[in-house]
Formats: sequence, structure tokens, C-alpha cells
Amino acid sequence: MKQKVKILFSLVLSALLITAGLTSYNQTTTKKEKKETTQLKMKHADWTINANIYEVNIRQYTPEGTINAFRKHLPQLKDMGVDILWLMPIQPIGEKNRKGSLGSYYSVRDYKAVNPEFGTMDDLKALVNEAHGMGMHVILDWVANHSSWDNVWATEHPEYYVKNEDGSFSSPFDWSDVIEFDYDKPAMRDSMIRALEFWVKEAGVDGYRCDVAGMVPTDFWNDARTRLEKIKPVFMLAEDEDNVGLVEYAFDMNYTWKMLHLMNDIAKGDKKAKDIWDNLEWSAHTFPPYTYRMYFTTNHDENSWNGTTKERYGDGAQAFAVLTYLVPGMPLIYSGQEAANAKRLRFFEKDTIDWTNVPLAGFYKTLNTLKKENKALWNGTAGGEIIPVGKGQNDHVFACQRKKDDNIVMAIINLSPDNQKFTIDSDEFIGEYTDVFKDEKVSINPGHEFQLKPWEYIVLKSQ
Repeated sequence: MKQKVKILFSLVLSALLITAGLTSYNQTTTKKEKKETTQLKMKHADWTINANIYEVNIRQYTPEGTINAFRKHLPQLKDMGVDILWLMPIQPIGEKNRKGSLGSYYSVRDYKAVNPEFGTMDDLKALVNEAHGMGMHVILDWVANHSSWDNVWATEHPEYYVKNEDGSFSSPFDWSDVIEFDYDKPAMRDSMIRALEFWVKEAGVDGYRCDVAGMVPTDFWNDARTRLEKIKPVFMLAEDEDNVGLVEYAFDMNYTWKMLHLMNDIAKGDKKAKDIWDNLEWSAHTFPPYTYRMYFTTNHDENSWNGTTKERYGDGAQAFAVLTYLVPGMPLIYSGQEAANAKRLRFFEKDTIDWTNVPLAGFYKTLNTLKKENKALWNGTAGGEIIPVGKGQNDHVFACQRKKDDNIVMAIINLSPDNQKFTIDSDEFIGEYTDVFKDEKVSINPGHEFQLKPWEYIVLKSQ
């Protein structure tokens, strides 16, 4: 397709220019525009500095599957230490070419309406206001690359869309329930940005998680960010890991799919804990230092299509979750992780999460508190760099230290199904610590040896 070819060319050209040190946000702009856009710089909202993020699947969260039913869970999430609530798409879902009986959240029929199955605009406003009152922030999932076939724009503005040679609408890839927007059309871009502005102004939301953000031109996102910031400071998450330009200004944070796949491989025995350092080095050299990287063991796609955390990590699920809090970035919790959800939630049908028991609420509360109170683990440049402890000593153990000013956090994680030994072999790491999960004092002396059970994790903070 014309639009896809143009985007692909833009991404390739962007990568070449980055290598040459000539990065700009829009490769098709004039010299004057390039000078202006390269002066843009990411500025994170203050409330994101030590935040975590929680993905909310409204449809599956409660038997009712409504915004109001979910609101009743806010106190538990607040107690667990959740900071940012990411709501999966809440707009009406397309009916034409719908998949399953309920359809995909990502087939949007009206960008300025609430799905009546979930509730009303007043319900959403009440949710946002209550979350704000608890010190939490709310972002919406946004689908900018495509819409449903029966979106109101498809009728009122068919020129907004990419067309096939015969003039028919075009579906990206094999996503037969949606049709693709044409970002060569200025009017289409303006309408999309005005829709983004609508929810910030009308519902008070605090930003967006943007679906397949890399498939939409970077200069569009830059324009959108600029206009949203005129309303209030926002937080933007890009579902992307390939386009560095997205996190130079438009987006605060992007995905870490490579790390997710690496963790899956470690759990299967195909990779080892030592390989994590290569991934972290790649990330540090690829993205600007102020970029937030979102680390996760699952999300809506992984759970529904690739398996639960139990399926992919077995008994190591908690060990990998701990890892996502220790590496430089922001950790994600997906709906039901605190309940140790052990089923794949159906994507196009109703499939309620079982909240009978919530065995991991305390586990995540401990991790969220650790991150919030220890600046060594804060996001972007506000946090401390990560350094290896005993690197090369045991390939199955990930041991690291994060340090910022006088604050230190250290972790020793056995990422294998076998017993492991690990020794502190440097005076650099000796000192008095507190085990955050056991709430016990630990003295680290030269030659201190840890006997680690399968998948055991030890997290220490400086006193």
C-alpha cells in the first residue's frame, strides 16, 4: 500500500539519519521545519518519575464488564500502590466484519463516544475523578492507524482512508475487521488530533497508550503531543520498539518486546540470565537516556494469544516479575496478575477474571512501594544506572545494583529451575541492607554466599 510503503521508507531513512547523527522528526519537512522540530525535547510529567502502570481490561474485569463495576476495585488498586491506570479502548466497537460476538476493542466505531456496553461518558468522568482523588492517573488506549469499517468517518469522510486500486477500503495485514487511515490527508490528521484533545478536555484523562504507534508517521505524533500539552501535561505510551524517533519527543515510554521474548526463552532454557545484560546494553545505546522503557511479563496480547504467565514462565513467573521492577524502566501489571490469573482471556468474547483469591496483591504492593520510595529505581534519568554484581560468576543468576545518590537497591535472582550459588566477590557491594520481602536485616560482607532455590529472588535496599 502507498501509505505503508511511505511509512516503511520513513523508518529506514530515520534509522540511517540517526546513525549519522542527523536525526529529525519528519524527514519530509523543510529545512526551517526541521530546525524547529529538532529543538523539541521530551519533558515528563512530574507524576511519572516513580510510577508504575496497570492495564485495565474493562470487559473482563468484572461479571458486569462495565466502568462502574470496575470503579469498585479502585481502593484495592490504590492499596496495591498502582499509579497509572491504562484503560483498554472504551469506544464503541464496529459491527461490520466484526470478529467474534463482541468484536475487538481495537476496531473503533466512534472516536468521541463511550461503548454503551461499558457505560456512559458520565461513568468515565466519575472513574477519572475518583482515580485522581486517590492520587492515580488515567490514560486511554488509542487506535490511530485504523478504524472499524462502519466508523462514522468512513461514511462522512471516506477520503480519510487508504484505498485499494479498485477504490475500496484497505485492511492492514490480515486485520479484516478494520480499515486503514491515510495520513497524507491533513484534514484526517487534524480530526484525529481533535479527537485526542476531546478526551483530555471532556473526561480529564491524562494521556494515551497508542496502538501500533510505529505504523503512524512520527511527525503526526509530534503534532499531537504539542497540542495535548497545551491542555495539560500528559503521559504517552507507544506500542513500538523499532522507531527511536517516537520517544525523542512524542512519547514518554515504549515497549520492550525483545526483553519479553528473552525472558520467555530463559524460562524455556533456550537462553540464560547472563543474556539479559546484552539486551540492557542494546537498550541503553539505542534510546535516549530520558526514555522510559516499559517492562512486562504479560499484557492483553500475550495473555490471549501466546499464553498465561504460568504457561510461559512456570514457577518462575514471580522471579521475572521482580526483574521488571529492577531494570531501568517502568513495570506493567496486567489485569488479573495479582490474582495469579491462570487462564487465557478470550479476546472477542466475555471471559471474566476470577477474583476469588488475590494471592499476589501483597507481592506487587511490596514491589510498587520499593519503586516509589527508592530513587535508585525511579524512571529515566531520575533513577540510577544498573550495574552487574558478580558478572560472569553464574550464568543462571541475574544480580544487579541500582544506585542514586545515597540510595541503593540490589537484587539476586535465580532464573533457573535448579539450585544455584552466588557469592558477593567485591567490596563495592558490602554493607547493611534490608530484605524487602522478608523485612529482615542483611549484612553483606566480602565473600557473602547466597544459596538460591529454584526461581528464588532476593531484593535488598540500603538502610
